[in-house]
Amino acid sequence: MKLLTHNMLRSHVSGVTRGFPLIIRADEVKLNSVDFNREFVARMIPKLEWEALVQSAESVSITYLGHGSDLPRELASGYENDEEFLKKVHHVLLEVEVMEGALQCPESGTEFPINRGIPNMLINEEES
Repeated sequence: MKLLTHNMLRSHVSGVTRGFPLIIRADEVKLNSVDFNREFVARMIPKLEWEALVQSAESVSITYLGHGSDLPRELASGYENDEEFLKKVHHVLLEVEVMEGALQCPESGTEFPINRGIPNMLINEEES
């Protein structure tokens, strides 16, 4: 599961009002090389929940790389013209992939497994 995907997922467990951001428990992370597309990254940034992206990137990076993600806590104006910044965002969004682990709803505690990079967001009947 790429962190771009994570940024768009929410818990749909009954009684949950926001269900975002899901907490990542990463048991295996893989880094993949993906061609940099400046325009795509610049167009995606306004659609992201920025704070959640920074939080999830730091969680995964600290656990597997021994350091944070180097993303700023707040977006600076003019980011679309900052090539270095866009490459950092590209790396976090598209090259970091959680292969095994789970996502946890921050409100209900319900866990959704991640297997072979695919999050299973299905819920049991009693949770719906």
